Amino acid sequence: MSFFISEAMAEAPAAAAGAQQAGWEGLIFPIGLVVILYFFMIRPQVKRQKEHKALVESLKKGDEVQTSGGLMGKVTDVTDNFCKLEIAEGLEVKIRRSSVESVMPKGSLEEL
Repeated sequence: MSFFISEAMAEAPAAAAGAQQAGWEGLIFPIGLVVILYFFMIRPQVKRQKEHKALVESLKKGDEVQTSGGLMGKVTDVTDNFCKLEIAEGLEVKIRRSSVESVMPKGSLEEL
């Protein structure tokens, strides 16, 4: 029957006390991983979110923008959550302000 059940090994009391002290040292590695994860992944993402929020709040009429869907056009009207984008002469589309990816330099639409 010992084939299916392993035999229990008894430890000395002194060895068990040493194992409890080593447990604190074992927490250093996971805590270090969390710190590294914060500085390399979480903090830059929060920074990008703040920059995007500032960009969306600063949109004004006449800005030339690019959306996350790839549309490029000139902002003709701005409301709280939406803005109208003129993508061609006489053709306007209504988009969410949060879908604006970047503000292009003036005159960049004329080059296209």
